[in-house]
Amino acid sequence: MIVVTGATGGLGGSTVEHLLRRIPAGRIGVSVRDAAKARHLADRGVRVRQGSYEDPAALRDSFDGAEQVLLVSGNDPAADMVGLHRNAVEAAVAAGARRILYTSQQGAVPGNPYRPSDIHIATEAILGDSGVAWTALRNGAYGPLDQVLGPWQRTGVIAQPQDGPVPYTDRADIAEATAVVLAGDRSFDGPVTLTAPAAVTFDDLAEIASGLTGRTVKRVTLDDEQWVTGQITTGVPEQVARLMLTWYQAARAGCFADADPLLAELLGRAPRTAADRLAAHIDT
Repeated sequence: MIVVTGATGGLGGSTVEHLLRRIPAGRIGVSVRDAAKARHLADRGVRVRQGSYEDPAALRDSFDGAEQVLLVSGNDPAADMVGLHRNAVEAAVAAGARRILYTSQQGAVPGNPYRPSDIHIATEAILGDSGVAWTALRNGAYGPLDQVLGPWQRTGVIAQPQDGPVPYTDRADIAEATAVVLAGDRSFDGPVTLTAPAAVTFDDLAEIASGLTGRTVKRVTLDDEQWVTGQITTGVPEQVARLMLTWYQAARAGCFADADPLLAELLGRAPRTAADRLAAHIDT
């Protein structure tokens, strides 16, 4: 039995879909906040149980009988995510799981300015102290590219703070590789990094976008405070803007610069590149 949390979300849901192509549905369980939203999985033979990181008793029930548990990390900036992740790890251990897998982040090491890194570092330490085998999937940045590039298609400008090389990674590739790890015979102990094959900068992306669109896309580097002020003007809460700013600061410090070949190895093919993803989302 493999139990996946967050199975009604983007990464967790896609991982379950890939698992269904590899192993019988009866070997898959999901732990979700709202079981009704996972009815489509129950109808296909997946075991669906209600569970949330805030409810350790429900978690233990949803993890019951699992050999492996995939913990999809939470991302609520207002919550005690380390405490909630601890609940999930302890519930998996209490349920008798033999391995816990956790969706961590590339560059989750001390000194990374990106604030969520601290959550992943602390959670990995909890896993290390859990007494069971564990794997931390340190995933490359897989959010929508427009989230970090801004409205470049409308403005023709990538106007963001100073950045650095990042191997922007496709979420679908991460989900497929996660399923390969869960369903395969090869064990990965401790942290492993899953990224696209190459790290690129905003200068690179501006050049790629120019070639794809046939018009010049400029790269303009904004002062950090100028960028924060602009975000606030568009309605972004200052706390959120400053949190995102730490991501750019981490990129420019080289915290995400290294691309890793493991994702391609697991997929058995080349992962999608940032250029592939830009091409797929250019407005017609």
